[in-house]
Amino acid sequence: MALKAIRAGVRNEAGITAAKEELGIRFGDRFQTGEAIRAQHAHTTTYIPAQLPDAVVFAESAEDVREIVRIAARHKVPLIPFGTGSSLEGHINAPNGGISVDLQRMNKVLEVNAEDLDCRVEPGITREELNTYLRDTGLFFPIDPGANASIGGMASTRASGTNAVRYGTMKDNVLALTVVTADGREIRTAHRARKSSAGYDLTRLFVGAEGTLGIITSITLRLQGIPEVISGGVCPFPTIEDACNAVILTIQSGIPVARIELLDALQMKACNGYSGLSYAETPTLFVEFHGSAESVELQSRQFGEIAAEFGSSGFQWTTNPEERARLWKARHNAYWAQKSLIPGAAILSTDVCVPISRLADCVVATQEDSAAHGLTAPIVGHAGDGNFHVGLLFDDKDAADVARAEAFVERLNARALAMDGTCTGEHGIGQGKMPFLEAELGDALDLMRQVKRSLDPDNIFNPGKIFA
Repeated sequence: MALKAIRAGVRNEAGITAAKEELGIRFGDRFQTGEAIRAQHAHTTTYIPAQLPDAVVFAESAEDVREIVRIAARHKVPLIPFGTGSSLEGHINAPNGGISVDLQRMNKVLEVNAEDLDCRVEPGITREELNTYLRDTGLFFPIDPGANASIGGMASTRASGTNAVRYGTMKDNVLALTVVTADGREIRTAHRARKSSAGYDLTRLFVGAEGTLGIITSITLRLQGIPEVISGGVCPFPTIEDACNAVILTIQSGIPVARIELLDALQMKACNGYSGLSYAETPTLFVEFHGSAESVELQSRQFGEIAAEFGSSGFQWTTNPEERARLWKARHNAYWAQKSLIPGAAILSTDVCVPISRLADCVVATQEDSAAHGLTAPIVGHAGDGNFHVGLLFDDKDAADVARAEAFVERLNARALAMDGTCTGEHGIGQGKMPFLEAELGDALDLMRQVKRSLDPDNIFNPGKIFA
C-alpha cells in the first residue's frame, strides 16, 4: 500500500454545484456544507488522508434515499454512504468529491419475527442498539466486529469479528436487503425464507459491495437465541505454534467454540498496560463457549485438555458475567492498547486471512519480519478462521518510517496470498487494499468492473473504492 495510490479523482464541478442547490432546497437543515461536519464524514481510523465530501445529507427514510439518488443521478454526482465511520480502509472518503449520505437517523427496527429467528432493520442502527432492543425477546444478533458499527456498514463491508467461528460472517447472516439502485428504484433482493434457488443471489452481490452498487435501505437478519450460559477464559501458551495447534485440534474435534482469539506476547503486554490486567505476556487464546450449563462446562474442560497437550500453563475460565465482560473489554480495546505502546505514534491497522493450517506460519513470519525491520507491530487474530490483524505503529511525519510501514504491509499481503489466503478477512478493500485485490484476483476484477458498469453506469456510488 502506498499513499500515492490514494489520489483524487475527476470532479464534476457543475454537477456538484447543481446537486447541492437542489438537495439544499429539498432537505433544508438536513443538508449541511460546513467544513467541520464534512471532515467528520471523511474521518478514517487509519492514516489514509481524509478526502472530504462537498456536503452531507441526513436521510431519515427510504424515500429520502430514493430522492437523493435521483438528484445525484440526474447530475452525475458521487454519493458516499455513511454509517458510523468506523471503517478502516478509506471507505468513506470522497476522492471525486460529491455528497455523503448519512444514514444514522435510519435506525429503526422494522419488524422482529421471533418464531422465525429473524428481524428487519434500517441500515443506521448499530449492533449494540439492535441487541439492546432484542434483549427482551430472548434473541440476539451475534456478529461482533469490535466497533459499535452500523448494520448497514457491516453488511456493506461483509464484516465478521470475534463470533465468526461459530456464527459466521455478515454474508451468512443477511437473509435479504432492500437497496436503492442508480435509477432511483428500491429493489428487494430476497424474501425471508431460509433457502431459495430463485435466480441470481443478489443479496450476496450487495453484501460486501462497499456501497459501490447501491445504497442499502433495510436489512433482514438471521438471529440466534441468547445462550443459557456463557463461559469465557484465558489460556497462555509457550509459543504461537502451540496456540495455533490447539485451535486447529479444537475445531477438528468438533468442539463448538463461540470465540477463539489469538493475542501475541506484545499484544498481551499492551492489553495488560492499557486495561490494568496481569495476564502472562506470552501468546494467549481468549475463548468463549455458549450453551447449557452442562455443555459449556464440558466444552471448557475438553478445550483445557487440548490446551494442556500443547504446553498451556493453565486455562482459567469463568461463567461470571462481570469477569467475562472485563476479559472481552480488554480484547475489544486492543486497538487503543496498541496505540498506548508508543504514545503519539500513528497506527496502521491491517488484516489478512489464511487457511488455519497456515496461521502459525503466517503469524510467525510476520513477527520475524517486523523484528528484522525494527517495527512495533502487535498481533491479534480470530484464530478460528485464520484471520489476524496487525497494528503497526510508526511516525507518519517521517517519510522513511512511512516507507518502511508500507513495505511491511506489502510483504504481509504477499505472504498471505502465497499461502492461498486473502488480503483482507474483514476490513474490506476500500482505497487501501486496491493494489492487493488485483494481485489476489487478477482477471476476475474485469468481471467485477463489468457488474459495476452495468448497475452504476455513471459511477455515482462510492467511486474510487475496490478498484480504479
